[in-house]
Formats: sequence, structure tokens, C-alpha cells
Amino acid sequence: MEETEEISVAEEKVVDISLKDLAKKLEEFARARDWEKYHSPRNLLLAMVGEVGELSEIFQWRGEVDKGLPDWEESDKEHLAEELSDVLLYLIRLSDICGIDLGDAATKKIVKNAVKYPPKAC
Repeated sequence: MEETEEISVAEEKVVDISLKDLAKKLEEFARARDWEKYHSPRNLLLAMVGEVGELSEIFQWRGEVDKGLPDWEESDKEHLAEELSDVLLYLIRLSDICGIDLGDAATKKIVKNAVKYPPKAC
């Protein structure tokens, strides 16, 4: 990706994007930098685990937090969004490299969990 193309991608506000579209963008990003040789399942998993650690650090000493994070500074929310995005992007790239359709797998898992954990009758 050239610098101007990178900037336009960064400035693009996406309202709704599919996992497949994100996977394609990640593949293109890696290919343009010749990083594909480093994107083995093991390497991607370990990188994702590192990002999960960074995500965990954000919550480490905060105790329980309210839904919506009303008491957080905007800069803390931005940092959280970046770390969540890192984890998501590595997960999408890992699933793509492993040939797993993550959207399909997640949908099937929700159905499986609904059968395994039916709602309680009131």
C-alpha cells in the first residue's frame, strides 16, 4: 500500500464491515509489506496473546467497571479501542490463515450454545 492509499484507508469511516472484508484488508496489508512469511498460525496466535495481555493491563487495577465506561477518560477509551482492535485483527488474520470462516464458526457456536444452555422457563 502506498502512503496516500494508507492515509485514505485510515481516514475512511466504516459504518459496517464484514469479517471477510477485514480479512481481505489484512491480507492486502501483509502482502504489501511482505509480512506473509511471518504470518504462521503459531506466530499470529502468540502475537494475539500478547495483545490480550495489553488489553488486560487496561483493566488490571480498575476493579469492576460500569457498562459504557462512564467514568473513563476519553483517552482511556481510545486506548481500549486500539487494544480491542489489535486482538480482533489478529484473531481475524489467524482464522483466515487457518482457513476458518470466523463468521460462520461463530454463528454455529451461538446455535450450539443455545441448545446447550436453553433459556430458563419463568
